[in-house]
Amino acid sequence: MSTTLIAYSTDKGQTLKICKQIQAQLEKKGEIVTLHNLAEPDLDLMPFDKILIGASIKHGKHSHQVFQFIKKHQDVLEQKPAGFFSVSLVARKPGKDSPQTNPYMQAFLKRIAWVPDFMEVFGGMIDYQRYNFLDKHIIRLIMRITKGPTDLSSCIEYTDWDKVDRFSRQVANY
Repeated sequence: MSTTLIAYSTDKGQTLKICKQIQAQLEKKGEIVTLHNLAEPDLDLMPFDKILIGASIKHGKHSHQVFQFIKKHQDVLEQKPAGFFSVSLVARKPGKDSPQTNPYMQAFLKRIAWVPDFMEVFGGMIDYQRYNFLDKHIIRLIMRITKGPTDLSSCIEYTDWDKVDRFSRQVANY
């Protein structure tokens, strides 16, 4: 029986929601899955057979916790099957919805020395009513520039759940 760690960084919760879907799919395949929020104290990675890291984008960047985690555990990540996925509103757009074409994934890969064994990008969620004043207006400006929804009552989930399930099968088969 395989054990998998899904370590994640999330801002508004969509990345965690995706992690839980991946967890459910892996558990259906008989894997034992542990979720770990990177904002919590670190844990030992050695007991896990596979490691998956998921991170959201906030204001154009992945959390510093993601980079710290990778730097600290790079040796282990290189010894075991390990992957990464990114969640962003940019990934909602065709042509920016794959690891090869997503600008945040490409910027991420340039900043790290580790090369993930498997990668994916997923569209996030926009929910203006949950944002604080500053985030609401920054995201609205970005949406205006990128031709996204600007209505402050908008709540739209861009996550392609079939894509999440396909990625989960890829992780399970690795």
